[in-house]
Amino acid sequence: MFKKYFFLFLITSWLFSCQTFYQPQTVKYKDYRLTQTSKQDGALNTALKPYADSVNKNMNDIIAVAEEELVKRQPEGSLGNIMADGMLAIAKEKYNEPIDASFINFGGIRLQAIPAGNITRGKLFELAPFDNVIVLQKIEGKVFQQFLNHISSRGGWPTAGMTWQIKNKEAINVLIGRKPLLETSIYTIALVDYVANGGDDCEMLKSISQINNGILFRDAIIAYFSSFTKQGKKIPAITEKRVSNAN
Repeated sequence: MFKKYFFLFLITSWLFSCQTFYQPQTVKYKDYRLTQTSKQDGALNTALKPYADSVNKNMNDIIAVAEEELVKRQPEGSLGNIMADGMLAIAKEKYNEPIDASFINFGGIRLQAIPAGNITRGKLFELAPFDNVIVLQKIEGKVFQQFLNHISSRGGWPTAGMTWQIKNKEAINVLIGRKPLLETSIYTIALVDYVANGGDDCEMLKSISQINNGILFRDAIIAYFSSFTKQGKKIPAITEKRVSNAN
């Protein structure tokens, strides 16, 4: 196992020599920043070139086609909506149980927009560069309201499976599956482990147990976008007041 990952490290390190390579940036996120280097090794170049060509080709694969520009916005945007839809759909499939809603922390979306047209695998790596895992949490309605109030105070996060409005930085008119939120009910939500572990100041979630089967959020987005291509469809740009500001 060590040899396998050491070899992969050599490949990726060489691949981005004198080009772009990825370097760990933060502890909270498994994030990467772009750097440049000019050092190269001729023998290593020759040995690793076939693997580098394969990686480059893989990143240039067209995963899907956007019908229109997909935009990151608050309280709701088409890019966040399609990502939340993907999280919910893939989580339901992989966990094989009912899930009421999904959430994506707004700061975790690392592109402001994806233009209309072809979407490559590399573009989706830019969109979701963190190695976060999709987890499920079973959350009591009272705590759920606290969570919604918190993300409403931050302008709203992308969601699927529910709607609410923001007034005075709190969540009102909350509907889950078109039914009002009940403080004593238990709801199952899908989100990334970073948030479930208290990231973005979501302290109310830290003590709640998680169901985790290791599904990477980025892999789920790639799978969901690919499903449109398999059906001969383009990625739609949808906004439907899932999260809106109350008048």
